[in-house]
Amino acid sequence: MSALGRLGVRIALVVLLLAVAPVLAQNPGSACGSRATDLKVTLDKTPHAVVQPDSGMARIYFIHDAGTAFEHPIGYPTVQVGTDGAWSGANHGDSFFWADVAPGEHHICAALQSSVMDSRVELAHLTAEAGRTYFFRTRLLLSGTVEVLELEPVDSDQGAYMVSRYPLSSSKPKK
Repeated sequence: MSALGRLGVRIALVVLLLAVAPVLAQNPGSACGSRATDLKVTLDKTPHAVVQPDSGMARIYFIHDAGTAFEHPIGYPTVQVGTDGAWSGANHGDSFFWADVAPGEHHICAALQSSVMDSRVELAHLTAEAGRTYFFRTRLLLSGTVEVLELEPVDSDQGAYMVSRYPLSSSKPKK
């Protein structure tokens, strides 16, 4: 290989390393809670509506869309959601919960809590404004042997609709 060819390969490797470095540098632990903590979920099936955040705070609704008509799918994993390094709560099946946060940048983590499926982690960030309400949806997509956990922002109209239809989730650490 000529000197010019080797230089091109080196430049390509440097560019690739610079592109991959931010992904490698992301530490799920900075957004997630302790992976040793499992959460037990209970569901409140009374109707709920979107409620405004407390004064000076922002509210984030975390909604899990199981995509199934079954109330409690057998073997369906719990999805833990963390903000800024601590678990905020968890969802199981179609359900939601909310967390109030101070204005500013926040790091969000969604992770499967399952002894059957491989650990999956999804990360996002949000710059929250006081008085605003945000919605994030998680979904577990299964296709053959492929399992994908999604974490994505949701339009406020869609989020309010899902909150009105899904049970409220409350969670606490398992003993």
